[in-house]
Parts: sequence; structure tokens; C-alpha cells
Amino acid sequence: MDTDRLERQIQFLLEIDKLKSVYRRTYLIDADRRENSAEHSWHLAILVMVLAEHANEPLDISRVMRMVLVHDIVEIDAGDTYFYSDQGDKIERERAAAKRIFALLPADQSLEFQNLWEEFEGGVTPESHFAQAMDRFVPQLHNFHTHGRSWTEHGITAELVLSRNERISDGSTILWEWTRSLIGRAVASGIIKEL
Repeated sequence: MDTDRLERQIQFLLEIDKLKSVYRRTYLIDADRRENSAEHSWHLAILVMVLAEHANEPLDISRVMRMVLVHDIVEIDAGDTYFYSDQGDKIERERAAAKRIFALLPADQSLEFQNLWEEFEGGVTPESHFAQAMDRFVPQLHNFHTHGRSWTEHGITAELVLSRNERISDGSTILWEWTRSLIGRAVASGIIKEL
């Protein structure tokens, strides 16, 4: 047995437990607390399983699921950057985090995780388009079903939500149209301001 390989894998697994302590700005739908990044990643994987049939193109679903499970691990070091804020040095912080955290794994797995993370960030494959679409789609559900709590706390308008999330259409035009409808309902019911 390769004990060094196993030890590296265990160290990585212990390290990623820290993702449970990285809190996002999005509130849980049925609770009065923000979700953590580990919960978010799990939820995205389930969304991929359930909603993949609405993708614009045929997908390697397993690859998309691996991407969404890996994409936020970098937040252990880089923290969660609020989607509607100035992104600043987010990319540099996340690259450094990816390099450090994925290097804990044996070389072959390190490369695989790094490649998955870079593919997600690059957003050029059908799988990354859909993964990014899901990453943008789920917060809209949370915000709508918490009566716009996070939107209101941060002064977010419907116009900003629509402009920043337009790329959902790259992964699924069906889910983008549904999102536009959801935001329209949010405006009509006073959950979010139009401008």
C-alpha cells in the first residue's frame, strides 16, 4: 500500500472540511442563516443532476458535477467574494489558493482538480457553461424564496441581477428565461426594486 499517497489524500480531505466554515451572502431558504460554501457546492451537484436535461448542449454530467464540487474549494484561502461587489484581486487570490490546496493531493489528483477548477473558471466548454449557469441560477432561487433578503441587505436591483446573471443563457436558455420570469415576479411582488 502506498501510505504516502493515502496520507496526502487524507490531509486534503481534512483541509477541505474548512469549506464548511466559509459563509456566503445567500441565506438558506428555510433558515435564518447564510449558507456555507460546502452546502452550496453540494446543492449545485444536485441541481446538475436534476436540471441537466435543460442544458443547451449534450454534457458529460459527471464532469459538470465534479466541477461544481471542486470550484469553490479555493474559498478556504481566498474567501467568498460577493458576486455583486467589485471582484478586485479575486482571480489572483483564487489561483494561489488552488495551487496550495490542490498540491496537497498526489500529483495525478492534484492535476485533475486543478484542471477542473480552471475549466470552470475559463467558461469555454459546454460543461463549464452549464456549471457556471447552475452557480448563478441557485442564488436567484434562494433570494426569491427568502423574500429578497440578501438583495435588500446589499441594495441589489433587478437590473443588476439580470445583467450579472445573463450568462446563465450560455448554459441553458430555458433556465435563463425562467430566471428572467422569476426576477419579473420578484419585482411585481416588491421583493426587489427594478432600478
